[in-house]
Amino acid sequence: MSYEDRIRDARPRMSKSFDRLADFILDSYVQAALMTATELAHQVDVDAATVVRFAQMMDYSGFPALQRDIRERVKRDLLIRPKEAQEEDTVAGVVNATLVRLGEAIEQTRMLLDGRAVEALINEIGRARRIIVMPESLGQAAAYNLVNLLEQGGFLVTVAQYGVTDLARTVSTATLEDLLLAIDVSGDAPFIARALREAKEMGITTAAIVGAASLDSAQVADVVLAGQNQPDIGTGIVVADAIVYTLSEALRWQFEERFRGADEAMDALFERIKVGLG
Repeated sequence: MSYEDRIRDARPRMSKSFDRLADFILDSYVQAALMTATELAHQVDVDAATVVRFAQMMDYSGFPALQRDIRERVKRDLLIRPKEAQEEDTVAGVVNATLVRLGEAIEQTRMLLDGRAVEALINEIGRARRIIVMPESLGQAAAYNLVNLLEQGGFLVTVAQYGVTDLARTVSTATLEDLLLAIDVSGDAPFIARALREAKEMGITTAAIVGAASLDSAQVADVVLAGQNQPDIGTGIVVADAIVYTLSEALRWQFEERFRGADEAMDALFERIKVGLG
């Protein structure tokens, strides 16, 4: 049984100190492989004896025995797995090729995403009374992440469904103080571009985060953040998610005070709820 499996099996019986050790070893196993028990203890704010007891709880004789298993994982990941990944007709080869392709797409986005457009969209979000996000089905995850972020900053934000009736209702009830923001990965929901066009003709500010500059939504919106057209839809989804994440980080930077206040309020509410549960 691997050390990861032993940790997962022992989780229900772990103390808070053991939980911190388990989290660090699972998430930072390369560092753990190079640390002494004392260094590991200092890293997670426990004493060295706790590290020893942690290893013994999982049926190791002590920390050196646990660390040997961790080092075997490191050796496999850094020496053996890269060799396996060179064989194209294997699962390891497919995994490697896919991640290389995604890395290239993200690097391309880094080089070509228009920073001025990002700044323009941030300004429109800051001015808007309400942000209405209109995602196609493939952009739902990215929309959820953006909406969650905007809510944390105290922005008034809603999500519209991409059905014709819902989009018509959204546009008809929007005001000149609102911002309509489409997330259109593939262009497979043409009603979104049409809704943007109708809103724009009414004088409502529009924006779009799109998987390619050639999509109809990109031709209509006032502000556009466009990824580069990708050879497959999966990569396009990842690129759209990356653009939304980039926008989110820029919003956090631009409205730092606003987000800091929201975080403090959330922490205070958490403490009140926790006391109530106790």
